Amino acid sequence: MRLSPPDWEVRQLVRRTFRHLGLSETSLEELHETILFQDGRYLARSYRAGQLMAMWLVEVGILQFYDQEGRMLRTINLLLEKKPARAAA
Repeated sequence: MRLSPPDWEVRQLVRRTFRHLGLSETSLEELHETILFQDGRYLARSYRAGQLMAMWLVEVGILQFYDQEGRMLRTINLLLEKKPARAAA
């Protein structure tokens, strides 16, 4: 079964990746998060700080990072393979 990670884990990954891409701690303090719904469906989250932007496409499990010019810098697959838990006998 494929499961998406919780939103707080993705937010931590975004912050770490933004730091790795050169964003300062001061810029990270102003991280803005937006949630996109369409026709009642939860589709995506976007994250902006400094000159960087990330977009989590929830249904496909992809997190993409962009610079200020809109060039894609990195893509991370967030879907994890999980085995369903078995009920205790």
